[in-house]
Amino acid sequence: MTWTSASFESILAMMVAALFAIAGVVNLARPAAVKRDFARWGYPTWFQLLCGALELLSAALLLGQQTRVWGLALAGAIMIGALFTLLRNREPFGHLAPALIFSALIVITVVARLS
Repeated sequence: MTWTSASFESILAMMVAALFAIAGVVNLARPAAVKRDFARWGYPTWFQLLCGALELLSAALLLGQQTRVWGLALAGAIMIGALFTLLRNREPFGHLAPALIFSALIVITVVARLS
């Protein structure tokens, strides 16, 4: 099997899809700690459910080759909002690190897609 940029991009997209699917399920499950975070950040109760639904939609879009660009765009928009929220609320690095990793994976996937 030959290693190509297309297969590398697909592997990265599947990793991002898996991470967003997990994040979406966690937000939809609404564990107490995550509920407290959303409340502390000043978001209404329904916003956590919206985030979870958008994360799952992003994961689903990332799975298809024809819809991947939309999944990457949605994932990028979600992460911009997440980073803004974390920085605005001066969250500790432990909260910020996963968001930075997710964001970096999205950017690397986009770069791999363009090459």
